[in-house]
Amino acid sequence: MLSTKPLRDIGAQLVDYPVPECTKYQFASNNYWRCLATFYTATIFHPVGTCKMGPYYDPYAVVDPELRVYGIEKLRVIDSSIMPRIPRGNTNAPTIMIGEKGSDMIKKHWLQSNE
Repeated sequence: MLSTKPLRDIGAQLVDYPVPECTKYQFASNNYWRCLATFYTATIFHPVGTCKMGPYYDPYAVVDPELRVYGIEKLRVIDSSIMPRIPRGNTNAPTIMIGEKGSDMIKKHWLQSNE
């Protein structure tokens, strides 16, 4: 890509400072770039996982698959804190999906209990 006209025009150069976790691979090899993609990521201040969703027998799980808090009636957690792991990408889209799914669960429960 660096040899394309737009990048040549702006003087783009490859930064050849090796990432310490990836020095076991030859710089710029496919394995090096795979390693870089794994280690050279950050949360960008979008932490998740404080109320992990999981099965009842998981001692670290806070909510069940219906997003209900274990041991507390009528309380759900419907945000990115239910993700058991931080995704490598931005958390915006998954958080929106969790909210949409959670609202569908609440509507379904409310409609069933009012039949």
